[in-house]
Amino acid sequence: MGKGIHDTLVYRLSHMLIKLNQGDGLDPLSLADEFGVSLRTIQRDINVRFAYLPLQKYNGCYFLDSAFLGKLNNNDIRSFAELAGVRGLFPSFSDDFLRDIFDSRMQSAFLVKGHHYENLTGKERLFQQLEKVIIDCRRISFQYRKEFEEKRYSGIESYKLLNHKGIWYLAANDGDILKTFSFSKIRSLRIEESIFTPDPEALERLEKEDGIWFGDDKLEVIMTVSGEVAAYFKRRKLIANQVVEKELDDGGLILSAKVGHANQILPILRYWIPHIRIVSPSNLQSEMESGLTDYLNN
Repeated sequence: MGKGIHDTLVYRLSHMLIKLNQGDGLDPLSLADEFGVSLRTIQRDINVRFAYLPLQKYNGCYFLDSAFLGKLNNNDIRSFAELAGVRGLFPSFSDDFLRDIFDSRMQSAFLVKGHHYENLTGKERLFQQLEKVIIDCRRISFQYRKEFEEKRYSGIESYKLLNHKGIWYLAANDGDILKTFSFSKIRSLRIEESIFTPDPEALERLEKEDGIWFGDDKLEVIMTVSGEVAAYFKRRKLIANQVVEKELDDGGLILSAKVGHANQILPILRYWIPHIRIVSPSNLQSEMESGLTDYLNN
């Protein structure tokens, strides 16, 4: 099995979980070498992703409490796959499929290629701190570096660490406003004494929203897509909150999308020029054309 597949998170976690379930110990150093990852990564797997398991440490290795041996089932393994964020990659996540992916012969059939992820080296402790304050529902304050200034935020209620197209964000309430903060721009974190009760509506919005824009005033955009590229938009959502409203006789599509900001959609639409056009609002099409004119003139 190639290193790229071997290092896929779901296989690593599943392999470790099976070893525990069979009564084998997890030796962090050996696992780091086996999967070609850092010791810190394996320690994080054990201490964070396996946090709810009744693990015991003996001679530097981690073992599952003997009372639980052999009791983990496919539902347990499925929950780890959910955590790894890979469930949606596979069309059939059945019990038979779960058994298959643990067979080394089957693993050679998969090659998952995704986004390049930002390098968070040196920020591991901050990431772990944010994980803990989210679980503990503790308010935080921090410095946030914007393009030309730094701003201090306080009383922030953290809900999720959100990965969007390879970039990590902190989704949090600033007062009554749900916002996203780029993780790499957060510094000088301070954990406050006060705790909060998570807002169910905010959590529901996080689950339903495709992107990272959470403004209350959503802009509905209607677009036409030519038949030459329609298949790409039918295969998966290329635009946040995309809905196929109608399939046209010439093979084209009419799409709608509700976005929190024009910049949530314009960069994607520019990529698909000349096969896509904004029908409504018309000023957004004009804004896109104006930007292209400025680019060509300069």
